[in-house]
Amino acid sequence: MATREQARIEAAFARGDTGVDGGATEEETRDEAEVERDKAREQLLRGRAYLGREFLTWLLWRSESGDALVDFAGEGLVVLYMGRCTLKGVNGDVTEMNVRGTLSPYSEQVKHALDRGLLVHQARLRLTHGERDYELTLDAEFLDIRAAKLPELMTEEEDDRLQERLDLTEQLSGMVDTLVKAFLEVRASRNWSKKVVPEMKRWMKGEDEAPKATKMQLARAARG
Repeated sequence: MATREQARIEAAFARGDTGVDGGATEEETRDEAEVERDKAREQLLRGRAYLGREFLTWLLWRSESGDALVDFAGEGLVVLYMGRCTLKGVNGDVTEMNVRGTLSPYSEQVKHALDRGLLVHQARLRLTHGERDYELTLDAEFLDIRAAKLPELMTEEEDDRLQERLDLTEQLSGMVDTLVKAFLEVRASRNWSKKVVPEMKRWMKGEDEAPKATKMQLARAARG
């Protein structure tokens, strides 16, 4: 019994419900957006696939503009979905859709599937930062980086190349963290349900398409 009670106390402390003295924390004194953001981050870190799927779906919507989505290390970061993409149903639904091909994630077929309730579960992305391109596969379950392709190394000495590879890997991880942070800021805000979700729904229905010039840009980027 004591062990179970201790576990309950530790769980309450981990959630932030109690302080080090076992007393209730002053949760109401914290900013509401901060509280919601922390809750969203906790869900994401616990590997809840639903929030990860929301992130990848939101990122697909935002990336179609072809614009830099966030600032990283003083430069804009551009995201492009690269063709391989898996969509899955929510709430344990086994419905699944796999698409391949250049710019296929931006196709009307995918948008219609999203409008019917599917969400992006796994995707191949290209991140462009300055003159460098990074490619990676992201999975919604834990947002693990898989099958990453780093930019061409600039150094020649083996030891230097190893350090450069480590630096690039760290930068790639930092880019993903920055994108996730940007999503969590939006997801925890009041605008999520009032503004962002309705805009995404219009995009899924084809009522708010990206400019044609932007789509041509995306096509060139995918080929290059």
